Amino acid sequence: MSNWLNNLGLDFNKIQALFVYNPNEPMIFNSGFFMFLFLAFIIAYTTLKKRTTPRLIFVIIFSYYFYYKSSGFYFFLLGIITVSDFLLAQCLALAKKKYMRRILLSISVCIGLGLLAYFKYFNFFGTAFSSIVNGNFHPSDIFLPVGISFFTFQSLSYTIDVYRRNIKPLNNLLDYAFYVSFFPQLVAGPIVRARDFIPQIRKPLNITNEMIGTGIYFIICGLFKKAIISDYIGINFVDRIFENPSLYSGIENLFGVYGYGLQIYCDFSGYSDMAIGIALLLGFKFNINFDSPYKSANIQEFWRRWHISLSSWLRDYLYISMGGNRKGKIRTYINLFITMLLGGLWHGANWNFIVWGALHGIALAVHKFFGFFTRRNKTCVQPTNRLRRWFGIFFTFHFVMFAWIFFRNTSLEDCQTVLSQIFGNFQPQIIWQVLSGYKLVFIFILAGYVLHFLPAKTENDFKNKFINTSLIFKAAVMIVLIYLIVQIKSSDVQPFIYFQF
Repeated sequence: MSNWLNNLGLDFNKIQALFVYNPNEPMIFNSGFFMFLFLAFIIAYTTLKKRTTPRLIFVIIFSYYFYYKSSGFYFFLLGIITVSDFLLAQCLALAKKKYMRRILLSISVCIGLGLLAYFKYFNFFGTAFSSIVNGNFHPSDIFLPVGISFFTFQSLSYTIDVYRRNIKPLNNLLDYAFYVSFFPQLVAGPIVRARDFIPQIRKPLNITNEMIGTGIYFIICGLFKKAIISDYIGINFVDRIFENPSLYSGIENLFGVYGYGLQIYCDFSGYSDMAIGIALLLGFKFNINFDSPYKSANIQEFWRRWHISLSSWLRDYLYISMGGNRKGKIRTYINLFITMLLGGLWHGANWNFIVWGALHGIALAVHKFFGFFTRRNKTCVQPTNRLRRWFGIFFTFHFVMFAWIFFRNTSLEDCQTVLSQIFGNFQPQIIWQVLSGYKLVFIFILAGYVLHFLPAKTENDFKNKFINTSLIFKAAVMIVLIYLIVQIKSSDVQPFIYFQF
């Protein structure tokens, strides 16, 4: 086979690499390989426009291939979650007795959380327990499958909704496999609810010009955020600071924190934008996952704008299940704290994430206690006057930046180093030296924050104007963007930060 391909001028090894998992080169949206592959995919997808079942099968096969290229043979976990929750939902619909329904739901929760517990938390809790009992625990070499936190939560939301009788279970395994494995949101969200997505699966495929324009707009925005702003400031400044914070002054560490706040936002919202855009090109609509979160005037509003699919999941399936705000004020504060503590642990098996979640849990409880941060009307989000709102934005922004220190570092000792450098070794006299030494980095940081804080009306006007331009103009913008990405790229394609969660 290899000799025959070589005679045709084709490299057998390169062709083989297309079908073999490479842990050093996972499949990601901003890679050239995916872009070319997606062009071929969209052509085949379009030819199946009026053939629903073959189209669904084609997308499922591609989605499993996409996940295999991201996590290797661990794609079988996706199959386990899919089949088990599909069958359990069927049983839930047939079960009449409440205790039996609870047992079936518990099995679904145990399967999903059990996989998470083993692959993500086994070593962490084993080490923690061993240190308590003075044992001798040897961590196992466990590979963390990409996106396992996302598709387990997504599938759990389905069985919980069936248990609550909010939705009826699907009778077709093919449809459920399509829902769970749909590749645009498979490895890093957003976490798509069954009640929002499933009704779209077998609707006649009707991709309008507006959907195409909007999809391209989101893809361009996502690429710009990820490949230009996030990757550049991360590689050339932020990562250097956090790898060795003691080598840098306090002002450099502070700029590193501000830079990371923009980096993680552009990285994750960029992925979400691309997922939304790709889904639109395929005829499916996702809910927005980020809504200018740094414009928030309080911590509650921040979590209504940041990673909306996760924060709403935690609210609906964890906070409300624990009683929400229905069991008194003290219980409400405790529920908020536990929800965010577990939300921090969801991000990774590390004490830093637990501290990060605890900080946000305390902040939400304090915000709940001091009701003057919120309006006492139906939205309970925005302060009552402009001056108070600007103060709230300033305070909330800096609290979130402070918490990012614990999120970004890999140890509490590094967090302490960053804080000690900022508060004990600030050195403001070198500010111009730092700015001139990282001139392009700070231009990107400034541009990123300016674009983020643009008024919503300005952003929507620009979006609408772009959507109404010709397809040729949109293609030209995409080509220019790709050219800029190639020109400023200083290393290999960077994986998305949330791939590790």
